[in-house]
Amino acid sequence: MSVPMTPAPRTRLPWWRRPPALAAVGAAHLIGRLPPARIRAVLELARRGAPPATASQAKAARDAVMAVSLSCAGEGCLPRSIATALLCRMRGSWPTWCAGVRVHPFAAHAWVEAGNRPVDEPPASYHRTIVVPPLHRAVPRTVAPLPSHPRTPVPPSCPHSTDVPPLSPQRAADPPPDRHRPDVPPPSPPGDDGTGRRAES
Repeated sequence: MSVPMTPAPRTRLPWWRRPPALAAVGAAHLIGRLPPARIRAVLELARRGAPPATASQAKAARDAVMAVSLSCAGEGCLPRSIATALLCRMRGSWPTWCAGVRVHPFAAHAWVEAGNRPVDEPPASYHRTIVVPPLHRAVPRTVAPLPSHPRTPVPPSCPHSTDVPPLSPQRAADPPPDRHRPDVPPPSPPGDDGTGRRAES
């Protein structure tokens, strides 16, 4: 799957950034030998959990892939696009991987997109046959409001209740009744014999 194109200018990549790009190119050559259905299944598995790649992230991955692989810098659009997507995934994102055809003249092509736009691809109209977009979408978290319940009155026995009327000074001064003490009549006044009559002297 390729279209005629001149090799793109290659940029020099620092040595510490070459191993991930080389690993992505090697994996892309192996995946590119699979049938289209298997290629789609592998890429759908690789995209899981990755947020969408920006245009700058996809372009940086594409430039790194072409810097370490001459075939990806030339007409190898399939390994180039797969390696770009895999390198983006190594860096924590995922572009939209696309494969398509055109009729006049007939040609097949594979490329990556970011923000619904092809990344560094020549202007051409292709009918997309396979699309592997990112799955992750930033969804704002919303907190559901708590249900409102009517205020339940606090029983008077609760010490923190605000509905209990304060005790009057007289009731507060009275000692609590002693339930274990038997009822004893009050003492008779002096000169009283207990029947209510004063004793005769």
